[in-house]
Amino acid sequence: MARHEALTANIVVDEDIKSYRVHVSSKYLDLTRRKLELTRLPHRAPEPRTDQWWEPRATVEPLLDFWLERFSWRNEEKELNSKVPQFRTAIKTAASEVPIRLHFIHAQSPHARALPLLLIPPFPFSNLALAHLVMLFTHPIEMNSQSFHMVMPSLPGLGFSDALPDRQDAIETIADMFDTLMRRLGYAKFLVTTAGASAYAPARVDWRIAHYLACYYSTSCMGAHLVSPPLKAPSWTSPLEWVKWKAASLLRRPIFGYCRQDVDDWRKCRSRLSDKTRFPAQLSFGGQGAYEPNALAYALCDSPLGLLLFFLMVIRGARPARDLPSNELIKITELAWIPGPEGMMRLWANCQSCTETGDRRRGKKPKVAITVFQGAQGSSETQHMASHGQPWPLNDEFACPGWARGHYDVVSSSRISGRPGLLAWERPQVIVAGTRGLAKAILTSFEHTAAAALEQVVVGRQVHHQEATRASETTLLTTEADEAASTSQAGAGLTAQGISAQDDEELSEGSPDTVIAVQLG
Repeated sequence: MARHEALTANIVVDEDIKSYRVHVSSKYLDLTRRKLELTRLPHRAPEPRTDQWWEPRATVEPLLDFWLERFSWRNEEKELNSKVPQFRTAIKTAASEVPIRLHFIHAQSPHARALPLLLIPPFPFSNLALAHLVMLFTHPIEMNSQSFHMVMPSLPGLGFSDALPDRQDAIETIADMFDTLMRRLGYAKFLVTTAGASAYAPARVDWRIAHYLACYYSTSCMGAHLVSPPLKAPSWTSPLEWVKWKAASLLRRPIFGYCRQDVDDWRKCRSRLSDKTRFPAQLSFGGQGAYEPNALAYALCDSPLGLLLFFLMVIRGARPARDLPSNELIKITELAWIPGPEGMMRLWANCQSCTETGDRRRGKKPKVAITVFQGAQGSSETQHMASHGQPWPLNDEFACPGWARGHYDVVSSSRISGRPGLLAWERPQVIVAGTRGLAKAILTSFEHTAAAALEQVVVGRQVHHQEATRASETTLLTTEADEAASTSQAGAGLTAQGISAQDDEELSEGSPDTVIAVQLG
């Protein structure tokens, strides 16, 4: 708490918010092409000693050819500048001698009852890599669906945001900067959501930022939507919650906020974890004190193909149901290659090695909506990965929404079939549905206070946006028709990139929490 107050007290606000357009010099693009042309690939490896080893050559060679012969950064640049409302602002924190420039997307919804939303991109992706999500939140097809004014910053050191000084505690500082950004835009109250499963994210960066905002900035952050948070079953340190979970798991019936599906999924996960097969460790810094990121940063700064391999490892570690299109993979890589990956590597190492120091403020627990995944429903997903040369998957980590009650006020929960995969690309409607569930619960529980505060948002500085409109009532109706329309919209937006939404179903049963049960697809 003292640490949080010190950060807040020392923050210096530079009110300038400037429109931003991406432009990369032709000289740098020519250099990138020459490096790709001079790429030397390793010799073909003999048969690997284990099927857990990934042989990337069959994947990399076609991508290299595509990058050289068919990919056009100028086309991507034109698309981003014409369709994505980009801005940059400088925020000077306590430990930085110069302001940190933060690049962000700010897209306002035309709907009068839209709510301000901070979306934190999953590390290590930049905000522009997730630009396809904007319309899903700001322009829902169904008029009764909750819309949002979306703010999506790029994490410091990623994309076109400046890197933090290495001596700063990254999570606390970034949370402070994001809260300052929302206030600077005129959003005194806002919601926050993650966009990827934290269980498979390097250092769980995005979840830790959302968690910190919900815990320490409760006067401005009204609630957080957490996707697959790292939850553990209650222990004796929380005796009441432990007794509730034990009773639910033994009786296998809806009780104490748990449902039968929670117990069944937990038992399936335990059965999978009992398998003695050894799996590779999660990609991370650490292990015998290896938190030094500069060697890797130097290597990737000189090799665009090496950086592509890094993103392939991250993406494949998320175990997507299908491969991303080549153009999407190269665009993601270019968005890191152009500014340089050193800030990304250092942020990763910083977050991996640091821990949050303050205790949560005393008082009410932060309100959260939680989306969890029930894991593979059969062998088809594993077979797909093996047939596509992907690293052998890790065992699923099951997280029951009820386990979060020791730390959070869980106001909404969603249970999704299958694995999360690359959620922002494969099933973005799941993120939207979870965020709407949070908004509905918040507005219901604070009908006369929080709702009014959220709706009376005044954008203090006009940055090519319309002034937010005050509405006397705000409702959110999540129906099957709404979600079908959302799925249709997501599919239409992503089909152009060769990505289609996967049929999915959210399951819920017998929980007193606000549970959004939706047929997706």
